[in-house]
Amino acid sequence: MNNFLFVAAENDALYNCKAGGMGDVVRDVPRQIASRGDKAHVVVPSYGRLHQEGTLKTTLTFNLRSTTYIAELYEVKPKKNFDNIHYYVIHHPEIEAGDIAHIYHNDPTEPFYTDAIKYFIFCTAVAEAIKNEAFGKIDIVHMHDWHTSLLLFLKKFHGGYRVLEKARFVYSIHNLAIQGIRPFEDNYSSVKNWFPDIPYDTESLKDYRYSDCINLMAVGIRYADAVHTVSPSYKEDILNASNPPEFIGGEGLEEDLQKADNEGRLVGILNGSNYKNIRTAEKGKIYLITINAIFKWLQEESKKYKADFLAHTGEKVAKYLVEPPEFICSSVARLTEQKFYFFKRSPNAFVEILKKLKKINGAFILLGTGAPDYEELFRKISYEHENFIFINGQSEDVIDAIYLESDLYFMPSLFEPCGISQMLAMRNGNPCLVHYTGGLKDTVSHLKTGFSFDGTTYEEKIKNMLEVFDLALNIYFKENVKWKKIQDNAKKMRFTWEKSVDEYYKLLYSINQ
Repeated sequence: MNNFLFVAAENDALYNCKAGGMGDVVRDVPRQIASRGDKAHVVVPSYGRLHQEGTLKTTLTFNLRSTTYIAELYEVKPKKNFDNIHYYVIHHPEIEAGDIAHIYHNDPTEPFYTDAIKYFIFCTAVAEAIKNEAFGKIDIVHMHDWHTSLLLFLKKFHGGYRVLEKARFVYSIHNLAIQGIRPFEDNYSSVKNWFPDIPYDTESLKDYRYSDCINLMAVGIRYADAVHTVSPSYKEDILNASNPPEFIGGEGLEEDLQKADNEGRLVGILNGSNYKNIRTAEKGKIYLITINAIFKWLQEESKKYKADFLAHTGEKVAKYLVEPPEFICSSVARLTEQKFYFFKRSPNAFVEILKKLKKINGAFILLGTGAPDYEELFRKISYEHENFIFINGQSEDVIDAIYLESDLYFMPSLFEPCGISQMLAMRNGNPCLVHYTGGLKDTVSHLKTGFSFDGTTYEEKIKNMLEVFDLALNIYFKENVKWKKIQDNAKKMRFTWEKSVDEYYKLLYSINQ
């Protein structure tokens, strides 16, 4: 039996511990591993809340900032229990909940300032737990994104954690654009401040653009035994330099990625999706479910600043209870440059889509929270266009209803390492309209399982996006047989975790099954 440890910032196997697709992966992969007879331990930060009903397993004592830190390791109950999986959170008062999904902090003037601090503490606590065999003797440590790569820094440079060398460390890239860049020194949130007694090599840790800073995403790529991107096409994309906005590639780390590829350490494996025991919504209840969610949000103190807008949204949704639209286009995503750059830079193109929908009694439903400027943009458009329902919150019930009730799922990502939303929409038989990039290339086939657009220039991409949207509407309303075939093809697609984890064992974990 192999003993795995998954280390991540999110885990959707726990309640209220997800901000994006990483949470789905960290939920699903351990279940596959456990089903094969191996043991999986999954640890995330507590964020000051997830430990409250857990069982204290041990205290962890370590040194940071020339000060003794004591953290607590709790075992916690998941949404669903599985044999051979144990779920943990690490609690320390300085590992606080952020303003993004109660996980990440948004530090607009100094990016990663707060998050770096809490993940410095978290990773050192995890290293101490491994050293103390709190999870037993670990064979494989699977880290996810920059929040966890400090484990490799400790493995390489910290004399107190040489025991980490006994395990194989693999590193998954979920979002290469978010790199966790912090100064080496002269800052409270710096390497030197938190690890003043560790002799480290700045040359091997530095960001190529900012030589006085560590790049924690790069640390994961440079020091992991294997590096993993969450789709084959995204792997090919990031080996090339970015040329935004026409092409998003290696984001300044293409040399590191090329080196890892040449060394046989870089692999692209498509994420999977669940097709059994899934949450489902009740057909025909999307507007009622949305109104119920809005009433709940209106009672939350943290939503007071957007209460007027939520009430406005509820009023718009209530009208659809009586006279629902004839066509629903939808999106569910974090409101970021990655997901909605095209709409932010070209809001007129989005308004054009809304006008096209209005002509056919259609509506666009967008659910998400995220960057303040994106939230502000979509709130403004919502006030101006009655057929745009902007649900500025997070609700699993509403999301399930959206996937069930939509006619066309829109995913205009500027870049996409893999994407899970298109898989969930296709699982429900909803064709997707996507930008032809990254994992979307691997999952949506134009006019077979959905629709895609591309272009050699930004202007061409916007033009093609609108033309393909027209094409999708035309097929839906005028070519019913063709639309039904695309629907059926989408629903038949199977991106299974069984297949993906087969490749994990072979290419990432170096385990023969």
